[in-house]
Amino acid sequence: MRRILGLAFALLPHGLLAQEPASWGSPLEFATFSIAAVDPRTGETGVAVTTRVACVGNGVPWVRAGVGAVATQANTRTEYGTLLLDGLAAGLTPAAALQAALAADSGAANRQVGVVARSGESAQHTGTGTSPWAGHRAGANYVTQGNLLTGPEVLAAVARAFEASAGAPRHLADRLIEALAAGHAAGGDARKGRAQSAAVVVADPRPGRSRRPDQVTVDINVCEHAEPVGELRRIYDAVSQTLGFRTLEQHTGNDVWQLRVMLHALGFLSPGTPTLARDANATRYTPDVIAAVDAFRASERLSGPAQGSPAGLVDAEMVARLWAALERAGKATAVREQLLETVAIRR
Repeated sequence: MRRILGLAFALLPHGLLAQEPASWGSPLEFATFSIAAVDPRTGETGVAVTTRVACVGNGVPWVRAGVGAVATQANTRTEYGTLLLDGLAAGLTPAAALQAALAADSGAANRQVGVVARSGESAQHTGTGTSPWAGHRAGANYVTQGNLLTGPEVLAAVARAFEASAGAPRHLADRLIEALAAGHAAGGDARKGRAQSAAVVVADPRPGRSRRPDQVTVDINVCEHAEPVGELRRIYDAVSQTLGFRTLEQHTGNDVWQLRVMLHALGFLSPGTPTLARDANATRYTPDVIAAVDAFRASERLSGPAQGSPAGLVDAEMVARLWAALERAGKATAVREQLLETVAIRR
């Protein structure tokens, strides 16, 4: 252990060991809860976080493509992001990197940190000086931690939601937002009447997945909002153009292609065609798609043109009914696999 710590201290950039200048004023405090995770299927690494303090995305989440993810919170020390990721990149285990950082930090008792490596190995720390309720838990390929929460049920909800989506054909950011929403619904941050924020950051090491040199694919920072987790989901769905982010009547876009695939799988569109062609009309809301939508709505006893609704109306209720029908038909997973690249974010 002494040899490991010695190596870890040697790898720590000395400029990061100093405390923040007094001239910066009050410490950066993010009483919050978060989840940091990796997806072994894709290699994605990411963090999602929410709190009742503004701009949580500016301090808590840190990711590096092919290396890992870090959440640094409570009395937040932003240097921990680079410090721990550098340690992982240099070959340290999460436990060794975190132990070395804490040993060099006079404020360690007030910190809460979670770190997960690309391998799925992880480490966590909740200092004795953090705000109650505070705690952490870990599972396969993720860590979740929080302080000043309503209770342990928050992290339990985060863990259940994330574990339930393991192996599903979904992007990591989508899974992280869902897990965060589960924790928020279970009570979340114990404070009321405060400014609220949320963020999700994901990096993908696979070639061609990001336009950025740091390979970050998703970076959404809701700095202040009455319902930050819901806004995080709305923005994610809008940027990815996931079906349901808007009400469809007659539009053009990738969500129309998703609609075509789902209606075809259920037998309402081109039933005699084994597979749909991604041709020039694939993203156009053409009359045959409108007719298929109206037929599906009629089969589900949803309002259609005969009841005064617009022809081809696709609203949130219909999207939910489509997925439910695909689940009943045992086709939901196959359709999600087929549409996975359609909703990928490459910003």
